[in-house]
Amino acid sequence: MDIKKTEAAVNTTTLDKNQIDAPTDNIYEAISIIAKRANQINTEIKKELLEKLDEFATYNDSLDEIFENKEQIEVSKFYERLPKPHALAVEEWLNDKIYYRNTKESEETI
Repeated sequence: MDIKKTEAAVNTTTLDKNQIDAPTDNIYEAISIIAKRANQINTEIKKELLEKLDEFATYNDSLDEIFENKEQIEVSKFYERLPKPHALAVEEWLNDKIYYRNTKESEETI
């Protein structure tokens, strides 16, 4: 997933409930799927951010030498400006980019 090329809303937007629950016919199931995907996206973003910030880490015990790194600040600001994980998950859901299956229905057919 490329979060830099997304068209997800950065601000709060109102969505049509009927569009969200259309694939499952159950709003609670749809929100549960979106929430799980948002957690996955959040984990990916957090991992990527920590890898980038780890490049700037200094491993000394001296508190006297704390300084600002402009590159580190720019990286942090970039990630702060990104859409939130739930907005990215909703966009993926509305564009049918999330695969899901109901395991209860699969067990009943066996």
